[in-house]
This record gives sequence, C-alpha cells and structure tokens, in this order.
Amino acid sequence: MTEDKTKIQLCSMKHLDEYGRIYAAAFSGEPWNDPWMPGDAVVHVKELLESDQAYGLEYVTGGKVAGFVLGTSMLFHYGRTFEINDLAVDPAFQNQGIAKKLMETLLSDLKKQGIVGVHLITAADAFLPEFYERFGFQKEKRVILMGRDL
Repeated sequence: MTEDKTKIQLCSMKHLDEYGRIYAAAFSGEPWNDPWMPGDAVVHVKELLESDQAYGLEYVTGGKVAGFVLGTSMLFHYGRTFEINDLAVDPAFQNQGIAKKLMETLLSDLKKQGIVGVHLITAADAFLPEFYERFGFQKEKRVILMGRDL
C-alpha cells in the first residue's frame, strides 16, 4: 500500500522557516512585487501564528510544504469572523490548484467552527479579485480600507 504524499494539515511552528521562504518568494513576484526578505517574512508569519485566535493550514506534497493559508478570528456583536491574512504558494508549485484546495478546506473548516463571515484584503488589479470571487467573496459595500503613512 502506498502512502498519500499530498495532505492539508494545520500550520505548525516547526515549518515557520518554510512559510517565510514561501511568503517572501510568492509576494516578491506578480502581482505584488514586494521586496520581502525571508527573515522578515518569518517574523510576519510567526506573529500571526502566535496569536491566540490564529488558524492556518498548510499544503504538503512529497514531504515539502508547498503553500499555506493563515489568518485570525475576532468576535463581533453579530458573531465571530475570520480575516485571511496570508495565502501563499511556493512559485515552483503555483498554477496546480493548491491555493484553491487550501481555500476550499479553510472555508469548510471555518464553517464547522461557527465562523459567520470571512474577510480579506487583496490587490485590486490583476487576477486576485476574480480568484476570490470564485469562492463567493465580493467587494464590501459598507466599508472601505483607509490608511496613511507615518
């Protein structure tokens, strides 16, 4: 009997360096083109994973982490919501349906956990809005993202 070499499982601190490498590689490319250094990406992911309300999944194939999705939940008056902070797939594994599988599993898990809504911020251009629309996401009508430099 052969062992299944592909699985989706909970994120783990033991793979933190892999998440940092994947994050830096994925977000340094299109459409983001952000100059992430792997060490900084490790700190970014570690801070999320250390949150008491963090939940994340990793996609492992052939014993190697190929991608992950990670976010945090927060309680509001209408129920607990989840914000997807990061969805990253190693460029060597992109365009193989890994992000889709991670999203499908994440949304199923969150529904089972009683999460009432899921939110995310993504690039307004390129293919990303269309990707998330396939999972039922839509642009918010009542809120906008605001920011400023310090």
